[in-house]
Amino acid sequence: MGILANTVSICQFRVEGTTPGSDLTAWAGERLAAQAFRSIEKGSEELSIGWCHLDDHQCSDFTDPSAYARDHYLTFTLRRDQRRVPAALLKAHLVRAEQDFLAANSTFQRVPKAKREELKEAVRGALLARTLPVPSVWDLVWDIRAQTVTFSALSGKVVDLCDGLFKQTFDGLRLVPVTPFARARTVVPTELEGSLTRANRAAGDGLLEELRDNQWLGAEFLLWLAWRALTGEGLYQVNQPGPAAAEEPFAAWLDDRLILTGGAEGGQKVTVTGPQDRYDEMRSALAADKSLAEAVLHLEKGEHQWRLNLKAGTFHFASFRCPGVKLEKDDLTDPQREREAVFYERISLLGEGQQLLDSLLADFLAIRLTAAWTGAEAKIRAWLAAGD
Repeated sequence: MGILANTVSICQFRVEGTTPGSDLTAWAGERLAAQAFRSIEKGSEELSIGWCHLDDHQCSDFTDPSAYARDHYLTFTLRRDQRRVPAALLKAHLVRAEQDFLAANSTFQRVPKAKREELKEAVRGALLARTLPVPSVWDLVWDIRAQTVTFSALSGKVVDLCDGLFKQTFDGLRLVPVTPFARARTVVPTELEGSLTRANRAAGDGLLEELRDNQWLGAEFLLWLAWRALTGEGLYQVNQPGPAAAEEPFAAWLDDRLILTGGAEGGQKVTVTGPQDRYDEMRSALAADKSLAEAVLHLEKGEHQWRLNLKAGTFHFASFRCPGVKLEKDDLTDPQREREAVFYERISLLGEGQQLLDSLLADFLAIRLTAAWTGAEAKIRAWLAAGD
């Protein structure tokens, strides 16, 4: 589902590199046009990849900035159309082509290898020409003020596809994933920056090392949230910048689905589902040396509710459900203005949900990186060991 849907899975990136010093919007439009999606519906090509409009996936004309620029956001969609020939169908048609060849060439007992490859390519090409391409689309929102990108996919292959096309489109720029540790750097107060640096367990400066060696951060964060909820301390205040006002109260808790991994049994996964009022199954798994890898996080502020499956190792937001967008309109409402209003409302709700998560992370780090963690950790261990 796209970025404008009430439920969407997203990952985020920082944009690094040198942007043009003058009109970034105009430059982006030129670059998007150079890598715009080209339809292959009337041809026989196997694959086409490019950018199209967020609001209209059939359109890839970027000459008008209003098609892709909204305030300090650039919005566009990655579209991939691909023809696929089922293996069984290709095999059946190839057998028929080989039989026709042998019938026309009685001196051959079997089809020569080179000829067979030639027939296979011919059959495959003929089938591709008769097959409609299947479209896939993923939305991208580039905040040019904060230099961050939100992308509506979590699949590694799709993320790599976006990363490659973004780099190819925008010369001199690259996407750097926002890891849990990177997100921690953005919310930790100045006085704790040194403590966070010392807590970094990465063996090197690379992104993969940072992700691999700091799995503890997301796992301990989720465990802390579970413990807080069960002990009746699930109320918090907004402490990070964003759409919500500072010090607004909100609630947060884990429920519905928890996934734990690791331990001595070959990394076997344990999934706990259903309402969690005591977290008994989770505590049993943690006692077996497992750690929290994913959890459904609920956020509630006033009448608004957010729900997401938070990946501890990456802080990817899977099935991120925000409050519904409700706009008043009538017969005189301009469709373009309506689409823009929906976009701004959706981006605000997505941003507010992330703001609440960042506030939780800041609260956790304020304890985890100080002497207060000794007492909190002891209480968590006692809670895990109690079994009641």
